[in-house]
Amino acid sequence: MSYLDQINDTRSELRELYKTAPAATAGFSALSKAVKDNGPLSVKEKEYVALGMAVALRCAPCINFHVEALMKAGATREELGDVLAMAIQMGGGPTLMYSASALACWDELAAAKA
Repeated sequence: MSYLDQINDTRSELRELYKTAPAATAGFSALSKAVKDNGPLSVKEKEYVALGMAVALRCAPCINFHVEALMKAGATREELGDVLAMAIQMGGGPTLMYSASALACWDELAAAKA
C-alpha cells in the first residue's frame, strides 16, 4: 500500500473516531491548534519536532502525517534528512528503520506532486 493510501485510510479511520468520541477528539484538535498557532517556533520547526517524536515512538501513521505536513510547511528533503539523522542518533536501530520509512514517504509524496 502506498504512503498516500495509508494517509487516506488513516484519515477515514480518524473521521469515524471523531464521530464516536467527539469530546475527546475535539479536545485533542483544540490542543493541536493551540500548539501550532502559538509560541516562538514556526509551524515547520514544530512539525520537525513532531516527526522526530513520531519516529522515536514508532508511530507509522504519525510519521506519514508529519511528513505530509512538513511538505506543506515548505520543508526540504535535505532538512528532513538532518532531522532524521538526529533522531537516529538519539534512538538507535529502531529509529533508523522508521527514519527510512519517513524518507520513503517523503519521496513518494514528492514524486506524486511532480
